[in-house]
Amino acid sequence: MIAAIRSELTRLRQPRLLVTWFGLMALFAMLVNTVMVTFASGGGSLPPGAPGVAFPTLAEMESQAGLMAGLAAASNMFGIVTLSFWAVVTASDYSSGLIRLLVAAEPRRWRLLAGKVAALVIVTAAATTVAAVVNVFAVMPAAGAAGISTAAWGTDLVSVVATAWTNLFLALCVWGVLGLVIAVLARSAAVAISIGVAYLLVVESLVKMLKGAPSDWLLGTTLGAVASGGTATVPYGTALALALGYVTLGLILAGVVFVRRDVTD
Repeated sequence: MIAAIRSELTRLRQPRLLVTWFGLMALFAMLVNTVMVTFASGGGSLPPGAPGVAFPTLAEMESQAGLMAGLAAASNMFGIVTLSFWAVVTASDYSSGLIRLLVAAEPRRWRLLAGKVAALVIVTAAATTVAAVVNVFAVMPAAGAAGISTAAWGTDLVSVVATAWTNLFLALCVWGVLGLVIAVLARSAAVAISIGVAYLLVVESLVKMLKGAPSDWLLGTTLGAVASGGTATVPYGTALALALGYVTLGLILAGVVFVRRDVTD
């Protein structure tokens, strides 16, 4: 098991892969914080069904949690990035033919899948840290320029940062597992990324616009609630339970397919 994790981590140490992944996380952190501060200071709000983001109010921005509010606001964007890279790493085993060598070297396929998940979780933790650091450096000057009070941001700083990091990390792990599951089923990163983006930007947006639709229980909304530490409509405990259910079902499905599929063709 440890050997499988080490093998995956070695393969993940590709400068181009990591620079692109971490760079996109940093870019979205900067963009969302800039736009978020503008909306909060101007009293604006997103239209119903707006995809991918959920901006805090001015009062929320000026609270002690306002420093890290950008992580929750951009959580679904970060999620799509994470889904994409988990899918790329998983699907590349099939497109390159490496899966045949891996299976020959380790007949117990469940170890290969578990090692890949563990390695990707470790890199996802690093990507979450990048987003958190960039968030802090992006929001502080933006808030100052917009006239938003930051007096409360120094209160209980360690707890606020740790909680925001943990919530985003948990949400991103679920997004990543979703990308891995689709990539295992389709053996294509393009299919996995297309499904993830289409679902978040099209399907969820359309459902949110329908009156009476159970939009509070959609995947993106649930994971947004996890990243936010719970919302008025989806409590944190409920969101975590649903997220755990998504991960469990997804890994079981991916595991069964990965173990039983013929990889000789």
